[in-house]
Amino acid sequence: MSHDGTGFAGSARRDPVDRTRFPVDEWRWTETGYSNDDLGVTETVFSVGNGYLGMRGNPEEGRETHAHGTFINGFHETWRIRHAEDAFGFATTGQTIVNVPDVKTIKLYVDDEPLLLSVADLEHYERSLDLADGVLRRSLIWCTPSGKRVRVESQRMVSFEQRHLAVMTFEVTLLDGDAPVAISSQVLNRQDGQDEYFVKAAAMGAGFDPRKASTFNDRVLLPQSHWCSERRAILGYRCASSGMTVAVAVDHEIRTDNAFEELAHAEEDLAKKVYRVTARQGVPITITKVAAYHSSRGVPVRELVDRGRRTLDRVREVGVDEVFREQRRWLDRFWADSDVVVDGHPEVQQAIRWNLFQLAQAAGRVEQAGIPAKGVTGSGYEGHYFWDTETYVLPFLSYTSPWMARGALRFRYQMLPAARRRARELSQSGAAFPWRTINGEEASAYYAAGTAQFHINADIAYALSKYVSATGDEDFMMREGIDVLVETARMWADLGFWLGRREPKFHIHGVTGPDEYTTVVNNNLFTNVMARDNLRQAARWSRILQERRPMDYARMVSRLEVDEEEIEEWARCAQGMHIPYDEAMGVHPQDQHFLEREVWDLAATPADKRPLLLHYHPLVIYRFQVLKQADVVAALFLQGDLFSVEEKRADFEYYDPITTGDSTLSAVVQSIIAAEVGYQDLALRYFHTGLYVDLADLHRNAADGVHIASCGGVWNATVYGFGGMRDHNGTLTFDPRLPAAWPRMEFRLRVRGSRVVVELLPESISFTVVEGGPVEFVVRGERVQAAPGAPAVVALEGQGPLITRELGTMPLVGRGDEHEMVYTAGVPDPHRRARSNGNAGNGPTDGYGPPAATVPPARTPVGPGEPPV
Repeated sequence: MSHDGTGFAGSARRDPVDRTRFPVDEWRWTETGYSNDDLGVTETVFSVGNGYLGMRGNPEEGRETHAHGTFINGFHETWRIRHAEDAFGFATTGQTIVNVPDVKTIKLYVDDEPLLLSVADLEHYERSLDLADGVLRRSLIWCTPSGKRVRVESQRMVSFEQRHLAVMTFEVTLLDGDAPVAISSQVLNRQDGQDEYFVKAAAMGAGFDPRKASTFNDRVLLPQSHWCSERRAILGYRCASSGMTVAVAVDHEIRTDNAFEELAHAEEDLAKKVYRVTARQGVPITITKVAAYHSSRGVPVRELVDRGRRTLDRVREVGVDEVFREQRRWLDRFWADSDVVVDGHPEVQQAIRWNLFQLAQAAGRVEQAGIPAKGVTGSGYEGHYFWDTETYVLPFLSYTSPWMARGALRFRYQMLPAARRRARELSQSGAAFPWRTINGEEASAYYAAGTAQFHINADIAYALSKYVSATGDEDFMMREGIDVLVETARMWADLGFWLGRREPKFHIHGVTGPDEYTTVVNNNLFTNVMARDNLRQAARWSRILQERRPMDYARMVSRLEVDEEEIEEWARCAQGMHIPYDEAMGVHPQDQHFLEREVWDLAATPADKRPLLLHYHPLVIYRFQVLKQADVVAALFLQGDLFSVEEKRADFEYYDPITTGDSTLSAVVQSIIAAEVGYQDLALRYFHTGLYVDLADLHRNAADGVHIASCGGVWNATVYGFGGMRDHNGTLTFDPRLPAAWPRMEFRLRVRGSRVVVELLPESISFTVVEGGPVEFVVRGERVQAAPGAPAVVALEGQGPLITRELGTMPLVGRGDEHEMVYTAGVPDPHRRARSNGNAGNGPTDGYGPPAATVPPARTPVGPGEPPV
């Protein structure tokens, strides 16, 4: 196993995908053989969605399945969180995304025998998700029990152009002889009940895993309306507790030269359209199914029904073929803005595009909602929004599809009233955004790894500032964004305090950083540096508003009751922020006491004890130097202009060996900093880990939905990592790190209204403006300008420092004999013998007592280019 904790060992170019089943195709993800063994993963990987509506890749026939799923972003049920031991300010309202009525089911019977993929004799099978036109296609030839061969071809698409719309086609052709055929197209309320066969989904039998969604004990969707006609069916519901409403309307059309009859039926939890066909050999039967979903926080179902009818009426007018053409046009624009090209590695190219496509499916039409951690591909994390959006996804959107980024940020702005209320509950000024939520209320019951992650305030402010810097959309900042900056800065100024005699510093205590294996600490480095940026940006933009738009500034002062003294206070807090640093160790401690803990020996940890959170009590994990995900290293990236290259290298070398990679958020950030400081082969290994998180199910939980933040991290790792882009202080700089095995990389950026294509070769980097005006960049200190018709080309001497030695498996020892640090390292083991003298230290030699002095110095710090010691 590699030291990155992922199990993705071996060469950086190893392909972890079974290419006999999932062949390489740069524009499609294709499955050439059906299997029951990984249904949950393939349901996720073959999901289709548009950010508002998502459908898991369940087979049309409904069985077999891991977890049926059709989801609407933000459509949720609420429930009271019951704490075994309650306390003031604990989260009270849980929120869980609801599995809305499922329209995917189209069952086929030939000679009264059902097509069930799990037992079918399949002469041919292929399923593919086309990344260029956004359509999921399946083609198979079924040999029926009676010996007939039947070709079945289907398409499924959720429209990017029309956010409420999904389209399916289902074509059946008898290849050998005639037979009676029945096709039953259904709409099912799967949320309330097991499924139409009373079969418990595989997902329901899983063991303990806090990353999975909660289940409900009572009925969730209360029937409000059901109706059908010869061609159309409609079901409507209201959530029992949240009061949210949803309606789904479905149209059907059949095209065939065979004789047929049709039946329609609707009841509270089921609508059905059945075609009975006297099928002749070679004469196809084509069913087109068009569905419209509309939801609301409280609009009556009858109005949603009317909206659904109008959506379907428009499709009747323009035709389904036009809907497919609209989809292709939308995606043509998306790829023109967003594509990342890697020459010479088609398997990498395929995986990159799949990850970018998932970002489109998660964010394309979110509009009045956020971007859930799983998008709309599964119920993992209960459909909640986290810091994932702002830190991992919004950089991609800001530089490729800025209108999507703006929508996500406006959603946070609209959360401000709830965030203010939450701050009052926590006895704080300003606003405290919830760690996990759908409706704006905190839904994290475990405050130590939830509410205590106050850094989400700074993450939102960071994303807001980066968006405005990338797009030049200062109007949004001055009208709405400024409120977010002010209220989050107020929270930091109140949460922190001044400590010290001669030179007091501003400290922040009792918080949790991104590394959830260390909680409720003082002066978490990530939190402090991000809070400092938040405070600085609030003061800076308040001054800009005052200078450029005095009337808007006056309104802001009146609206938020801001005064000059408060703005000056933010600047002082930022200037005086305490940034932990250990002179003896030469590293930034993750928090004030982090370096005083015992080291967890990851190399000696059995594989069946990973991830740690599923096998060890939190109190066990909290006592050790061990990371769930990059914490200090993430700060080195996001606030990289505040650290020297030497500091980054020392910090990376210290923290990397004790980072488990138990979070999918980690590998992509580790890749970026590894590339910057010179560990280029390791950077590529980490990149591959992030690239295949879902496609190869590296964390064994892809069945719960796509890891959207990791998908965003793939773009970050290519553009910020290998492209070497940084955007500190409003200036775009480049210091590339093209992998030695990659002959060429190309990516696109939107910079303040201009569209730029960046091409990176081993010997040069070039910038071509394909739309808009001139754009300035800085490449390794050299300022260049690209203009329409006048590309900028800059020669490169190499791809940065190259460290070829491997990292060790233990942290660095101290720098200098008089400061030498001795660590005990081990793995918690309930069967470990205890010494009679009470010293149960977990030393690296015999397992008991302290280690010998200076043992084990896993490695001695060396400079770039020096041989390993």
